[in-house]
This record gives sequence, C-alpha cells and structure tokens, in this order.
Amino acid sequence: MTNLSNSAKPKASKNDPRWLTNVPAVDLKRSRGDDVVAFAEALCKITKDSIAGSSGEPMIFRPWQKDLTKRLFAVKADGTLRHRTALIGLPRKNGKSAWLSAIALEHIVFGPSGGEIYSCAADRAQAKIVFDTVKEMIRLQPDLSDFLQVYRDTVYNPKTGTTYRALSAEAFTKEGLSPTLVAFDEVHAQPSRELWDVMQLAAGARKEPMMIGITTAGVRMDSSGQESLCFGLYEYGKRVASGEINDPSFFMSWWEAPEDSDHRDVATWKAANPGFDDIVSKEDFEAVIQRTPEVEFRTKRCNQWVATSDTWLPAGSWDSVVDKAKIIEPGSDIVLAFDGSFNGDCTAIVAATTDENPHLFVWDCWEKPHNADADWQVPIMDVEQSIRNACEMFNVREIACDPYRWARTFQVLEDEGLPIVLFPQSASRMTPATQRFFESVMNDSMTHDGDSRLSRHIANATLKQDARGYRLAKESRYSSRRIDLAVAAVMAVERAAFYSLQGAVTRMISDPWSMDLGETNA
Repeated sequence: MTNLSNSAKPKASKNDPRWLTNVPAVDLKRSRGDDVVAFAEALCKITKDSIAGSSGEPMIFRPWQKDLTKRLFAVKADGTLRHRTALIGLPRKNGKSAWLSAIALEHIVFGPSGGEIYSCAADRAQAKIVFDTVKEMIRLQPDLSDFLQVYRDTVYNPKTGTTYRALSAEAFTKEGLSPTLVAFDEVHAQPSRELWDVMQLAAGARKEPMMIGITTAGVRMDSSGQESLCFGLYEYGKRVASGEINDPSFFMSWWEAPEDSDHRDVATWKAANPGFDDIVSKEDFEAVIQRTPEVEFRTKRCNQWVATSDTWLPAGSWDSVVDKAKIIEPGSDIVLAFDGSFNGDCTAIVAATTDENPHLFVWDCWEKPHNADADWQVPIMDVEQSIRNACEMFNVREIACDPYRWARTFQVLEDEGLPIVLFPQSASRMTPATQRFFESVMNDSMTHDGDSRLSRHIANATLKQDARGYRLAKESRYSSRRIDLAVAAVMAVERAAFYSLQGAVTRMISDPWSMDLGETNA
C-alpha cells in the first residue's frame, strides 16, 4: 500500500504467489474484497513516512494487494465467507502490517454486532504493532475518530458493540473470548501452538469467523525440536494448494524465492517480493545484504524456510579474512574474551587487538579429549595462570567473561588487579555482538590468525532466532560440536570495537586536526 501520486503510480505485480490455494470464480465474483479495498482507500491513512508515502496521505492498494484481498474475502453460495483460516507469507517491507491494520479497522466499523477483534503475536510489543497502527489510522481520519472510542488498550465501536484488543503469547489466559476476527502477526515467532489453537477454538461459536496469520518465513523446527506451528501451517497450505487436501475453509497466499536461488541475486529478490522496485526499493536490499546473516536475509527478505543447522557465515567468507602473517607484538593493546565450562565441554580464551580493524587470535583453549574419562574437568588452575600470562605479555585492556560457574576464578583475578569485566551472554548482549561480528567479516574489517580450532568452532555454530534477533547457538543442546571459541570471538570483537571507538574519540578531542578528513584544496 502506498500513496498514489503523479510520481508514484501503482505497478502491477511482477510475480504471483509461489503457493496459492484455489478460489472458485463464482466465489470470487461474490467476494467482499472490493468493499474492503474501497473502505481502506477512502478512510485509511498512511501512518509513517516511508517509500509508501507520507504520513496522513491516503492508502492505495497495489493490484496484487487488491487480488489478495478479493481472494481472502471470497463468499460462498450461502452468503458466508468461504475461508475461516488464512496464512499469508510476505517478506519484510511489503506492507504486511499496514494491510492487516486496514483489514482490522474495516471489521471494527462494518463487522458483525458484538464483534471481538484481536491482534495476536509472540510478545506484546509485536502484537501492539498492528493495534497501534489501527489507533493511528483512526486519529488521522476524523470520520472515524468522531464515533470510534479509542482507549489505551481497546478500540470500541458503540454503534455495534465491537471491541478490538491486542493479545500476546505471554497473556495469562484467553478463556472466555469469542473472536470474530483474529489478526495474527509474525506467526513464525510463536513459541508454541497454544495461542493459535486457543483462538481458533474460541471462534467456533461465531457464524463466520476469520483468523488471518501473516508472517515471514522462519525456522522449520521450534525450540522443542518439533515442527514449528508456522511451518506446519505452511506445509498444510501447500497440500491444499496442490489439491492433495480438500479444505475450502483454508486460504494460503505465499510469496517466496525458489529454494536453489542465490540470495544475492536481484532476480531472487523480485521473485519473493511482490512490491519489489515499487514499495520495496532495490537500494534497500543492496544496503542490507552485506550486513545481514544469510539465514536472516533468506527468511526475512526472500521468505525462504531454513533449518536450525544452516550456517551463519557465507561459504568462504571466514577464510577470506585470515592473516597468518600478522604478528601481535608484546605490549600491544588487546582485549581477552572468556567462554568457559567446567566439565564435558570446552573452555576458550580469544584475544583481539583494539585497532580500528581488530585482529583475532586464540590465546588458549581446553577441549575435552575424545578418549577422556567421563569425569574429565577443565584444569581451573591452568586457566587462571594462562590469563595471568596474557596480562604479563600484553597490555590487556579488559577480560570479558560470563561468570557462570567461574565466579570464584574471576573474583581471585580481580583481587589481583586484573581488569575483569562481566559480559553475561544474554540475548540483549549477544544479539548485537553477533551482528557486529558478521558485519566485520563481510566488510573485511577484521582479520584472524587462521587457527584451525577457531575455524572449526565457527563452522559448528548456528544461529538461534527469537524476538530479539539472531545469536550463536549449538545445533542442539546435546550436540558434541563445540562453539566456545566462536562465542569468545564474538565477545572479543564486540569489546575491541568499544576500545577502538573510545580511542578514536579521545584522539579527536585531544587533537581534532589529526583526524583524516580527506583531501582539501589549498
């Protein structure tokens, strides 16, 4: 959806959905979709400045959005909606939230009396995206704000008794609900089936309920190792679309790039994005491709499903930044990053210089030997002495560590005057650190010593996805493939960047004319 102006005319979709369930022509002819589109274009406003247009300008549906809406709201011969459940797969930036908000708002105004509308998502912040967009659309349109009552957590239509609220998977209970419309955002992020199943069962008493799940792709398996809710719905929709299953109540429209396509190819981007080079800019793709992990780019921009075992660095990228000839002289400024276990796994210490382009090298590593006894343990005294040795050889600015199970060691070292800094491996820390590491590799703004152990751990690591983003993880909690050096490397690059930036700011303050501002004419 975007503003229609002289400089931005709606373009016909360059590609159809890869998977689309059949809708009989007679049901399409009776569809309420044209009425929904007319409502949206007459009364819904763009809420944020973007390529789609300026805030406050009218929304104009693209041809592919009109076709999607018409198919979704197809009507049977008895006058009721053909579909009760819908799964719509679109990559980011194709106007999913705005489209779903317009659908919800139309239902608030023209839905059945006593209607109940809910926005649902994996967490409350995500659920509020569509809800808050609806509230802003109402605020921007006096014809709506004059009679709809808007509260902090509820929108109410006093003429029909319809209410609209946002729910999340974190909500304590959803018992007693009777939804007429459920706008389910980012289904792939749901931690379990619970919310989806509860809402679907709750709508059973309604004459023609509609449950719309709209999402990007994600990982095939959830945290329990079972098929994820969204992937299960996707597989079911494919079977309906192919005619293997006859379920007229289920609708799916899913755009995605072919599985064997190159995610860096413009043709791949076009195949997956119906709004490409229109409301989705080619320049945006070109800007993010270099700083986005391949797994995330495939799921969010190409709408392709990935396995949790998919690698996180493109093939050859790690080897491209090796520099075995680089020697770090004694006394050099470095940071140490520590990732440790007590038994059964591995303890790693990785160092990084604090230059603008840091150089990584393995300082020490203790891995459980393959033929070791079951009671093998990491030699704690050796670990502590190794850290002391590093501090004697280099100017160690910081020893970043997650203190889990190693609190005594770091208390001892801190009492000796060593620069211990706690770095808990929480999502809030590791997600941006993983992103920085990826960008450093892809932009050739770091090097490493080519240590085979570090390369092996880097190759073993996978990306774990949650609502905050991606961070490193094992393939499974029971995997014997170690990633400790990779985790320590991510921590080291993150902390090295801090000291590199700190040094640059200090130099600028002390001597601003020393900064390289480029050549100027005399």
